[in-house]
Amino acid sequence: MKKKLTLAISAFLAVASCLTAGGILSYTNSNSSEEHSILNIVDTLTTAQNKTVQQKLKRWGYYNGAVDGIYGAKTKAAVKAFQRKNGLTADGIVGKKTAAALGMSISGSSSSSSSSTQNSSDLNLLAHAVYAEARGEPYIGQVSVAAVILNRVKSASFPNTISGVIYQPWAFSSVNDGQINLTPNQSAFKAAQDALNGWDPTYGCLYFYNATTSTSKWIYSRKTVVTYGKHIFAI
Repeated sequence: MKKKLTLAISAFLAVASCLTAGGILSYTNSNSSEEHSILNIVDTLTTAQNKTVQQKLKRWGYYNGAVDGIYGAKTKAAVKAFQRKNGLTADGIVGKKTAAALGMSISGSSSSSSSSTQNSSDLNLLAHAVYAEARGEPYIGQVSVAAVILNRVKSASFPNTISGVIYQPWAFSSVNDGQINLTPNQSAFKAAQDALNGWDPTYGCLYFYNATTSTSKWIYSRKTVVTYGKHIFAI
């Protein structure tokens, strides 16, 4: 009898141990999975930089979450979507190339240095747009493309940053087809710099198009101001 009771108690303890272990294991796996998901979100930015990323992506239609500076799953998914759209490695990490495409600096240096880096980033992005949209066009036409982008930055009808204007959804065909990522030549950089220095051969135009390739009927309703090469510039 004593032997049977001992065996029964041993069996009970074994079952209880298994159930408890199973419960703990299940709980641990649940937390481990959640933790793994969080750890997979690589955040190399400051809170302020995260907010900038979120604001830009929200403005361009990639992100619909809160602008809280927290690099969570929604932000990472939005970054990936932006990277895929612009021919970048879709890893969800805002590194140098993605930051440049966003038109922002991820440097942690002083404000003066950051301002210089930002200006350099704007010039680089503007040169990319000029090369993508106007390579092969007369030099004045290249400056004009840059000027249109800068005129949009100043207009209340468009985003107020160079990157915001260039990456505004469906604004430029070169962004949609990935040509924005081509390496600009020296002429494109010079044209971008001339426009940044204040040269506007378009006299304030907000639009340009190629009459032989444009499929937009609406663009023909805009008033033509000047024509350089194959591009018509309008307001």
